[in-house]
Amino acid sequence: MTSEPRRLRNYIDGAFRDAADGRTTDVVDPTTGLAYATAPLSGAADVDAAMAAAAAAFPAWRDTTPAVRQLALLRIADAFERHADELLAVECENTGKPLELTRQEELPPMLDQIRFFAGAARMLEGKSAGEYMEGMTSFVRREPIGVCAQVTPWNYPVMMAVWKFAPALAAGNTVVLKPSDTTPASAVLVAGLLGEILPPGVFNVVCGDRDTGRLMVEHTTPAMASITGSVRAGTEVAASAAKDLKRVHLELGGKAPCVVFEDADIPAAVEGIRDAGFFNAGQDCTAATRVLVHESVHDDFVTALTKAAAEVRTGDVTDPDCFYGPLNNPVHLAKVAAFIDRLPAHATVATGGHRVGDQGYFYAPTVVTGCRQDDEIIQGEVFGPVITVQKFTDEAQAVTYANDVEYGLASSVWTKDHARAMRMSRALEFGCVWINTHIPLVAEMPHGGFKKSGYGKDLSAYGLEDYTRIKHVMTAL
Repeated sequence: MTSEPRRLRNYIDGAFRDAADGRTTDVVDPTTGLAYATAPLSGAADVDAAMAAAAAAFPAWRDTTPAVRQLALLRIADAFERHADELLAVECENTGKPLELTRQEELPPMLDQIRFFAGAARMLEGKSAGEYMEGMTSFVRREPIGVCAQVTPWNYPVMMAVWKFAPALAAGNTVVLKPSDTTPASAVLVAGLLGEILPPGVFNVVCGDRDTGRLMVEHTTPAMASITGSVRAGTEVAASAAKDLKRVHLELGGKAPCVVFEDADIPAAVEGIRDAGFFNAGQDCTAATRVLVHESVHDDFVTALTKAAAEVRTGDVTDPDCFYGPLNNPVHLAKVAAFIDRLPAHATVATGGHRVGDQGYFYAPTVVTGCRQDDEIIQGEVFGPVITVQKFTDEAQAVTYANDVEYGLASSVWTKDHARAMRMSRALEFGCVWINTHIPLVAEMPHGGFKKSGYGKDLSAYGLEDYTRIKHVMTAL
């Protein structure tokens, strides 16, 4: 007998509830292609209810002391830790991620990030008060913005929720969060955990599709809209928010170059780029997708990377030797495959380039060589387990090739020459430049890009400041 799909529900004003009109959408396990749950397909009435709850809760939450907000966030991190097994099980069912790898690589940073923002809540800084006009004293207040509408993606459902709600709550804002329609399960679980700690209405989750997200951004209540997603989605959010001048925080696509010079430690570069390119099936805006290699070491690098890539395994979430799971959905699988199908004649698939199995949305680790700067696969974000390799002749050409894309999120430089590394870090037009590594992030440092990768910063004190507004107060003496 087939069991009934699990029913997920919205979390609004401290209570779980179905969509007001009862509509639902299927939630599919990407390892099988089969539905395992249903989630609300929320409409205007649900968004209205969530926004009203967040607005009503804002004055009291705004007026709490930083110490109170810090304690709440510390309790949230502790709750995540206590419920780690449950949280990981739901997240891996949500996404098809390998269970133990997710436990090792995603859970510890999430806990650390929540605890960082707990501390940062008590460390907001501004200019000291002073007399800048005779007879007047001025000082600066840094205040929460208000209700924040937040939309998270499907590649890191829980971690991206943390990046959104932790700084917002630390600063004194209230939140209405919409998870991706393909991965809502872990956000609903998180809502229940936060609901045991926060006052009703401070944190709300509304499930739904693209139209639900649009309703949230267009709603008159939020003072800020924050999204992690595609350039298309970010453009739509910015245009919609402009109608009533909402503040917008956008973390969008990427096309990270990895520049490998002739003096680089080639085995270390191969290992680092392979892992950073295929982690999470390459479904990462900072993934090491675009390798630029000096012509003198190009052939040796390609040989080594091809061999290393062929050893990477994709498969079931419980397989301890599995490095990454499936792509998120059938539409995305078709998109990734189409990039390979449309390769020009001068490009070569050195390894991979095909679907794995006939169940779920798995794609083989793929390396493409012989690429040219104007190729579609160089300019477009594949967002899959695909690494391309190009040659360059000198440092100037490497910089030109690296910057010649519409994205500006992340990059890396592989060299033993310190001066060259410093020159490259200045010249590369990306929000992050790693040197002799690629993809590590820490809570204390900002994450965010330039150009079509969006604007605003996640993580760090800069991320917290993005969720505040600045007020000048002047008083006569």
